[in-house]
Amino acid sequence: MNLRRKCLLIGLMGLSLAAGLARAQDNAVLRVATDATFPPMEFVENGKRTGFDVELVEALAKTMGKRVEWTDIDFKGLIPGLISRRFDMAVSGIYITEERRKVVDFTDPYYTGGLVALVKSGNTAINTPADLNGKKVSVQVGTKSVNFLRENYPQVQRVEVEKNQEMFNLVEIGRADAAVTGKPAAMQYVKARGGMRVVEKALTTEEYGMAVRKDTPELTRAVNAALTKLKADGTYAQLVQKWFGAAHK
Repeated sequence: MNLRRKCLLIGLMGLSLAAGLARAQDNAVLRVATDATFPPMEFVENGKRTGFDVELVEALAKTMGKRVEWTDIDFKGLIPGLISRRFDMAVSGIYITEERRKVVDFTDPYYTGGLVALVKSGNTAINTPADLNGKKVSVQVGTKSVNFLRENYPQVQRVEVEKNQEMFNLVEIGRADAAVTGKPAAMQYVKARGGMRVVEKALTTEEYGMAVRKDTPELTRAVNAALTKLKADGTYAQLVQKWFGAAHK
């Protein structure tokens, strides 16, 4: 074997080894995307990402022997980004819906919520979901709220915004009569800011799930197994108590 061929062979062996190490490293990383603007599920506080979803994912990854590599992205980009392999899983207060099931898989449900209406405390015109018809209602693009109102409350004047916070701001300044969003976020906002109330009757009851690509069923199984362990050892109940103040299945 001449020197040139020997050097080429050594180089190829080095590339192969590097590729193998990269794969091994990737197996130890769980790439997760979120839109950290939805307290108490996920948000940024003092420059740090936190919330129920964030701590739950970190605990799941630890149980699986992995570390989490987070990606922050607008909610509407979560499913498209997952499908295009930008990350392995999307976790951001995502409702499990039949429409989403057509393009991605979901883990077992990990929390139950639903859509509710948020109004100013002094608003006496909206006391039931039916009262939303004919009113200006802010919703976040890419969420179930948009299609749900379109299909079930056709007389609602939807004001579509990019972020959860924008929805609440529009209600506070009077540019929208109500905001429709997930119950955890609505309850958290009322608790933190005051001057607002959640309409007692919810619009829907929904289950949150972690979105995973259809071509990675082994990841779905692994996350479900880790979730089962966290429920069995009490970790899940502790996180629910911390972020919602009451035990929940």
